[in-house]
Amino acid sequence: MPTAPTNTFENPTITVGAFVTGAPPALSLSFLAGARGAESRVLRAPRIQKLGLALAGFPHYVHEGRVQIVGQSELQFLGQLTPAERREAVAKLEQEKISCILVTKGLTPPAELLEAAERAALPLIQTPLVSSVAINSVTEYLEEALAPREVRHGVLLDLYGLGVLIEGKSGVGKSECALDLIMRGHMLVADDLVEVRRTRPGQLTGSTPDLLREHMEIRGLGIINVRELFGASSVGGPRQIDLDILLQRWEEATEVERLGLDARTVEILGVAVPHFVLPVSPGRNVATLVETAVRVHLMRLRGYNAAQGLAARHREALGERETKARGGRGAGRARGADDGAGDGR
Repeated sequence: MPTAPTNTFENPTITVGAFVTGAPPALSLSFLAGARGAESRVLRAPRIQKLGLALAGFPHYVHEGRVQIVGQSELQFLGQLTPAERREAVAKLEQEKISCILVTKGLTPPAELLEAAERAALPLIQTPLVSSVAINSVTEYLEEALAPREVRHGVLLDLYGLGVLIEGKSGVGKSECALDLIMRGHMLVADDLVEVRRTRPGQLTGSTPDLLREHMEIRGLGIINVRELFGASSVGGPRQIDLDILLQRWEEATEVERLGLDARTVEILGVAVPHFVLPVSPGRNVATLVETAVRVHLMRLRGYNAAQGLAARHREALGERETKARGGRGAGRARGADDGAGDGR
C-alpha cells in the first residue's frame, strides 16, 4: 500500500470545562458541584455510560474518559436507599476514574452525591434534556470534538461532487494545479494545510484552518483570496475525502501505473482511500490529468474499468483464435482419415 508524505497525527482529548462551554446550546449545561476539577479531568471517548451499575455496587464497570449519565432511574434507585446506604454507594465509586457526571431532565441529585462530588472536585453537571435526547446530543458533539485527526500538506478540492485531496512534495505544483481547476469551475476547500478528521468509521472529512480559509499561496503571485478573485462559488466548506492524488516529479515516480487493472489505495487515519499517482513533468497538463483521474474513479464506482474491459476483450480474442486453430487441426485430421479410407477401397 503506498505511503503518503509524512504528516502529523493526534488523538484529541477535551477537558470537561471545554465540553461544558462548547457543547450545543440545547444541552444548557451547568455545574452543580465539583467545578474546580473541570480543567484537570478530560474526556477521551465520545461514547457515554450510565452510572447505574457502578452505584449498585459494580464500580469496576466504569470506563475512564467518558461522560457518565445519571437519569431518573438512577436517582430513583438512590432515593430508595437510606442516607447511610447512599453515602456508601457514592463512596464506592472510583471517583478518580470518572471524568464527569451528567444529571439529565433537570433533576436534583441527592445531597450525598453533591457533597462527594464537591470534595473530590468531580464535575457534576446538569442538563434539562431527558436522557435519550441528551445522550444523542452529547455523543454527536463529542464525535466531532474527539475525532482522530491529521494535518496533511496538500490541497483539497470539490471536483464533480467528490472531495479530492492532492498531495506531493513542496514545489511540485499542487497549488498551481488547484488554481487551474478552480478556473475550470471546481471549488477550493483547503490549500497548503488540510485538517483531516475521521468523523466516523470509514469516513474522512477535510477542512481548512480558519486563518487560511479562502486563501491560496501561488509562487510568484503571493497570497491570493480565491473568493474575491473567482466568486463565492469557487470556495466550499468541509468535504468528505473520496480520492487521494499524489503528484510526483517524473524522475522520482518509481511506481507509475501503466494499465490500471487494479485500484490502488492509501491509508489515512486507518481508512483506505482510493489513490492515484500522477507523474509531473514540463508539458504535462496536470489539471487535465487530475480531472481525468476523478472521472476514471467515478466510472469505477459505477462498475466500469476500461483496462479490465480491454483485458477481457483481449482474452476473448485469444480464445477465438485458439478455437479456430483447434478447429483447423481437427479438420485436417478428418481429411487425412478420409484419404486413407479411399486408398483402402
